[in-house]
Amino acid sequence: MDAIRIAEGVNAGRLDPVAVVTEHLARIESQDGRIHAFLALNPRAEEEARAVAERVSAGERLPLAGVPFAVKDNLATRGLATTAGSKILADFVPPYTATAVARLRAAGAVLLGKTNLDEFAMGSSTEHSAFGPTKNPWDLARVPGGSSGGSAAAVAAGMVPLALGSDTGGSIRQPAAYTGTLGFKPTYGRVSRYGLIAYASSLDTVGPIARSVADLAAAMDVLAGYDPKDATSLEAEAGFRAALNRPVQGLRVALIRETLGPGTDPAVREATLRFAGVLEDLGVEMGEVGLPELDYALAAYYLVATSEASSNLARYDGTLYGMRSAGADLIAAMKATRARFLGQEVKRRIFMGTFALSSGYYQAYYGRALKARGAIARAFERAFADHDLLITPTAPTPAFRLGEKVTDPLSMYLTDVNTVAANLAGLPALSIPAGFADGLPLGVQLIAPAMQDERLLAVAAAFERATGGSYQRVASLDRG
Repeated sequence: MDAIRIAEGVNAGRLDPVAVVTEHLARIESQDGRIHAFLALNPRAEEEARAVAERVSAGERLPLAGVPFAVKDNLATRGLATTAGSKILADFVPPYTATAVARLRAAGAVLLGKTNLDEFAMGSSTEHSAFGPTKNPWDLARVPGGSSGGSAAAVAAGMVPLALGSDTGGSIRQPAAYTGTLGFKPTYGRVSRYGLIAYASSLDTVGPIARSVADLAAAMDVLAGYDPKDATSLEAEAGFRAALNRPVQGLRVALIRETLGPGTDPAVREATLRFAGVLEDLGVEMGEVGLPELDYALAAYYLVATSEASSNLARYDGTLYGMRSAGADLIAAMKATRARFLGQEVKRRIFMGTFALSSGYYQAYYGRALKARGAIARAFERAFADHDLLITPTAPTPAFRLGEKVTDPLSMYLTDVNTVAANLAGLPALSIPAGFADGLPLGVQLIAPAMQDERLLAVAAAFERATGGSYQRVASLDRG
């Protein structure tokens, strides 16, 4: 069932949340041996479900009553290991819980477990996890995307109806496109980052992955809101479920021309144009816009993100927490710890960022990247002066094969070419299933002006109704 139906059933007394959790745990047991979406299960899940049942029996009406959910393993969970997909945090059990996780629990959702990810969320395929790759439920020979691949795969395979991911340059949206799920990146600051293990603090966002627009809306109504524990948190009322029936007729929407050119798979281009056609039939004023500044987005992103990662990951040195290697002195121990317990891709990005920030190169690299970031933000502002939403393919191709790009970093980075700009500009963006190619899902991305998050879900809901949700299915493992 979708999350909304589960919550309605539990609140009405038709469903027992303990039974719901037990059924989902059984599905995880039967499916995840082949997918490897989960790194750990919550041993107290059934106990938490019983607590939800007691709250409902006492008269509470909970917006997510009894809804099983999963959490990307870079979001802290008190008493439950949080590894960020890295060996250096293999034994780390936080003494606190991320605000996003706490808010879902307070709304009645039940945490089933922690999901796999690229180490420290640095990757686009979930192959850079220290604990082995996750596989795409639509085809076990292919990647589920990354870095939130475990969360996306868990939702796609029906192991949970709802999961949390993080998105620094597309890490919710790209895996959503590859797995046929919906992935939402809110406006920067709309959802608290407290308890998220930082990769690039000015880019990181927390958001949900689901199989229906209504489930995304229900989750966002709970997740969004000011948090005094996060200095970047914004004060804004959430009205996501209320927005689902907003009329879309008369909205001005434009395809971004540069995202449909060379490098975009023909099937992806066709799905994007078909998506635009459905909106046009709904009364949307469809157009096209050029944003040549996006040519600089990928380079700017990888300079900004790796520079911030160089700073953020300095804390993993074996002195305060996490794994530690012995050494003749403190410096030797730090070197041994980082060499042994950090993966190749994490080291690569630390090196890139440290170089970009180093004396003599700062202005040539990081400084210029910040200027490009500003130019991209201004380009979006100009585009939104004439348009309410923008459309791109989420990823330029369907999911690629496991191992196909893991030794070619540049090719891997290019899979994020359409998603990084929204993070650089702090804009809300949504990936929605919009087609298939050879049995593999395809996703289309909607981008809105800052703080117009609800508008994205209104348009996605209209598309979902117009197409009967025909592109939103639970994946079958029979292909793999």
